[in-house]
Amino acid sequence: MTKTISLLGCTGSIGRQTLEVARELGLRVAALAAHSSVDLLEAQAREFHPRLAVLYDDDAADALRRRLCDTDIEVRSGAEGLLAAAQVEEADTVVTAVVGSVGLEPTLAAIRLGRRIALANKETLVCAGELVMAAAKQYGAQIVPVDSEHSAIFQCLQGCRDQREVKRLILTCSGGPFFGMTYAQLERMTPGDALKHPNWTMGAKITIDSATLMNKGLEVIEAMRLYSLPLDRVDTVIHRQSVIHSLVEFRDGAMLAQLGTPDMKLPIRYAMTWPQRAAAPEAPLDLLTCGALTFHAPDTEAFRCLAIARQCAAAGGTACAIMNAANEEAVWAFLRGETGFNGIHRTVESVLDKVAVKYQPSLADILEADRLAREAARAVLRR
Repeated sequence: MTKTISLLGCTGSIGRQTLEVARELGLRVAALAAHSSVDLLEAQAREFHPRLAVLYDDDAADALRRRLCDTDIEVRSGAEGLLAAAQVEEADTVVTAVVGSVGLEPTLAAIRLGRRIALANKETLVCAGELVMAAAKQYGAQIVPVDSEHSAIFQCLQGCRDQREVKRLILTCSGGPFFGMTYAQLERMTPGDALKHPNWTMGAKITIDSATLMNKGLEVIEAMRLYSLPLDRVDTVIHRQSVIHSLVEFRDGAMLAQLGTPDMKLPIRYAMTWPQRAAAPEAPLDLLTCGALTFHAPDTEAFRCLAIARQCAAAGGTACAIMNAANEEAVWAFLRGETGFNGIHRTVESVLDKVAVKYQPSLADILEADRLAREAARAVLRR
């Protein structure tokens, strides 16, 4: 069980809820890292008193350093600071809750120290899943997923003696705020519309990815890496109620599902306490009042990002890193009002046509693919 954490992405939705769980379980916090939220990180640092506090933005870090000058908390910035937080000596668990591919190198650094990784940064496995899982095996690092869907699968597999008995994984998906809409209707959707997720309260980027179904595509790739399964054994189903968080189908036809309320503290807590479970203060799922549970096939004609992600998963190499970087740039452009909702998938498709895929890539190849894809995406979006 976790005793001390380093938390990367402490001011985001997952980060804030992780600190709620840390408070509840009495966990020590050795390091806190975020992008630029000075006020919130100062408050967190004063409560949890980490040895190290990091803000990626240099100016924000300078402001935080001045505010914390009456404490003995070290303040650092930039990529170097993020790496330092991932490698802080006292932490036995590193929670990676930063958004985007920026989480890749800190996660690998923590893996090389043999730390438990409570993984909420799906881009790490999307961009470099084979390298990450190989490193985890080499250094004896445990990777325990925090995403609700992957935590559900992880929990369902705890009683599986032989993974060859697994026929397929089934990731559930709420369908987001635009479920049932046509492609033409999606063309008119605004950032305000897309941020109205029906079941979950999340950060802006993941909420937009949920609206486009790119989030589910990223999770398909993540599942392939985490559980060493080919693409044709990872499926997706729309489940509007977000009660069943994912399922495992076995070769004899049996299915195991993990059910619960749409509350991220459940998978966060499990990642902290695994292989044990801790009592939770939240009310559990009430089967008598949760209503009917329904399922639908995803519409990949209207929501094209899911199909794009599966195509990149099949291609392999740096295709997923290129797709992920282009999607990140397009999502932020959409949130700034610089492209339309369907412009997200069009940008990704255009970048995939422009940036060559490299097979059997090194980490340097993956990082270069990320850079080239971002440049290409920005050029597409400027036009």
